[in-house]
Amino acid sequence: MSFQDYFFKEIPRREFLELSLKGSVALASAATLLSNLLSGETQPKEIVSLFSREDLNKVIQQALRYGGDFAEVYLEHRLSRSLLLEEGKFKSAIYRLSQGAGVRVMAGDKTGYAYTDELTMEKLLRAAEVASYIARNGKTIKPVPIKEQKGPNYITVKIPLQIVADEKRLEIMQRAHEAALAYDARIKMASIDYYDEIRGRVIANSEGLYIFDELPLIFFTVQTLGVGNNTSHLGRERISRRCGIELFDEIKPEDVARTCARESVAMLEAKEAPAGKMDVVVQNGWGGVLVHEAVGHPLEADNIAKGIGIFVGKMDKKVASDVFTLVDDGSLPNFRGTTNFDDEGTPMKRNVLIKDGVLVKFMTDLLSAKQLKMEKTGNGRRESFQFMPIPRMTNTFIERGKDNPQEIIASTKKGLYVQSISGGSVNPITGVFNFTCREAYLIENGQKTIPVKGATLVGHCLDIIQGIDAVGHDLDFGPGICGKGQIAEVTAGQPTVRIRGINVGGTRGR
Repeated sequence: MSFQDYFFKEIPRREFLELSLKGSVALASAATLLSNLLSGETQPKEIVSLFSREDLNKVIQQALRYGGDFAEVYLEHRLSRSLLLEEGKFKSAIYRLSQGAGVRVMAGDKTGYAYTDELTMEKLLRAAEVASYIARNGKTIKPVPIKEQKGPNYITVKIPLQIVADEKRLEIMQRAHEAALAYDARIKMASIDYYDEIRGRVIANSEGLYIFDELPLIFFTVQTLGVGNNTSHLGRERISRRCGIELFDEIKPEDVARTCARESVAMLEAKEAPAGKMDVVVQNGWGGVLVHEAVGHPLEADNIAKGIGIFVGKMDKKVASDVFTLVDDGSLPNFRGTTNFDDEGTPMKRNVLIKDGVLVKFMTDLLSAKQLKMEKTGNGRRESFQFMPIPRMTNTFIERGKDNPQEIIASTKKGLYVQSISGGSVNPITGVFNFTCREAYLIENGQKTIPVKGATLVGHCLDIIQGIDAVGHDLDFGPGICGKGQIAEVTAGQPTVRIRGINVGGTRGR
């Protein structure tokens, strides 16, 4: 990827603020560009004006030079900053400006892709020629002249990131840092990581599509280290949305920090986790990463189109319990996984994947939808212009149920209550998964009791969704980063759920 990084390390707050607000002669020739970046004078939306529609039509025609059924041009411009406050000191700041374009040609099941990090007509035409040559088949279509299209806007911004000085960002970080350390004397360290970006996209294709937008994103992470009882625990809490800096008016940084610190202190009392098959209750929110990994990935249609995976041949069949409904919805306002359209230009929408236990839909991109003769669901996503789009989740969650969360616990005689999951992985072909529980408690006689450490959840995805017998009405969400050869911004969510008889790995026998 073409990018320019500007990196500061271990500098005083005042000096950093002077640099970020005014630019600095210390940055030498990069000072003007960095000053523009920080002041918001360089806007992602400028990418729209770099090439006329006539230019893009020429690129599409070049992409079909050696034949093809479909051609597409994807332009991207991204501005981002990453700030780190740790142990009371401003540790680093990285400012990045990146831009480039990718050209894709599809000819039957063959795909040609080439990208350039120089946004000039010469480089675009060269990328189009390379992609065309890779996918060549001798048969071609006549492209439709592109025409601007507009769709719904799911992202609203009250205070644009472009107009916010870094002094405001550092103030937010410092408030979180101070609140974390003030929570309890056993909190010995706090780390605050702030990231934001503005990503501009332009998509044009041989079917006449011409669409563009601008996507803001904030990702705010707090980590705290609790020390006591001859042990330590690193807690973590994250918030992320596609919005402006007004996020911190709705969710106070102090509250994020205290939530994180509470975990660090609570887990200092943790005992060794038992092992064996037991009932597991998973708290609402980020616990949804369990089905994101165990069920969501196997429902992405690229492997389905290849005829591999546990859900092949199971469309319209019962795969889960009656109380289980799974949804992927890239149109939830301002969510981390939300965009107005996917990276192929397909509008985002709500997709019910499993309804009342019955498999009803896969998540598709343009290619897999064509191969499976199914609708495009708006799940064609890419990490950047360097990558071809592939089917990826957006905001994936278990739909809310009817059960009272407290009654779910009360009716569980013995088991494990999982309050926070660190993450996990799944083999989308076999359906086997594993997860690490960062915060968990025993359930004894219908009550959540002592915290336990070292618990892992291991099993097969069908066992999980068939074993869910209670779903709460308290749906909540958490932000995440999903890897599948490419990085994608996602949200995972669920209400409180109970899974009967799941394998739990622990550090002591039951």
